[in-house]
Amino acid sequence: MYEPNVERLLARLTPEDVVLDIGGWARPFNRANYVIDMEPYETRGYYEEPQAGRQEQFTKNTWIQRDICERTPFPFNDKEIDFAICSHTLEDLRDPLWVCSEMNRIAKRGYIEVPSRVVESCRGVEPYNLVGWSHHRWLVDIEENSVTFLMKYHMIHSHWRFSFPKSYKNRLPDKKLVQWLFWEDGFKFSEKTIHGFDSIDQELESFEQKTHPYSSILLRIDRFLRNLQNKKLRIQNKVKQSMNT
Repeated sequence: MYEPNVERLLARLTPEDVVLDIGGWARPFNRANYVIDMEPYETRGYYEEPQAGRQEQFTKNTWIQRDICERTPFPFNDKEIDFAICSHTLEDLRDPLWVCSEMNRIAKRGYIEVPSRVVESCRGVEPYNLVGWSHHRWLVDIEENSVTFLMKYHMIHSHWRFSFPKSYKNRLPDKKLVQWLFWEDGFKFSEKTIHGFDSIDQELESFEQKTHPYSSILLRIDRFLRNLQNKKLRIQNKVKQSMNT
């Protein structure tokens, strides 16, 4: 995954800053003094060797192995950490709101990076023509100083109008693959909840249409065919009911 801000991160840090990497197991931030992750220190760097040429500042003793979604406070005092980094982790977690609350509590400032909602809504990122990454739980939006989490409803895999084609993904520039937030003195976070099949349908389709709209003719044809199919199913159900009475 494209990571645009490593040098900018390093430029914001002083040698005296105490840095925590939250969920950094797969690719730890070498400048971090502490890493907290549920996976063991010995297996770090699962995806690749992190930041070649930079010496790790954390050690086995400062690698905190624990489930970061367990609702037990992280082992740091309020504002004990000068800088917290959480990169490509929140979209994976079962409880990102808890992790965000702990980041706000223990850190003076920090950095968050997640996949853009656009690339998370593209087909062809992984095999089997799924939408986005198969293990990601959330669609994330970052605006100004706020992070919003929307459940990645399974409906997103069900119909082309809820997602972008692989050809669109292949044309995305690097800067469209991720979104990020540098924050100081805290940031806002929330979960967007949607109830009902029609509301989920509308949310997913409206995001696609305002980002990379399919032609109105194609959508009208699709809507007509779906209405026709629904009418056929209603007639079949009525016939079955009449046969059973």
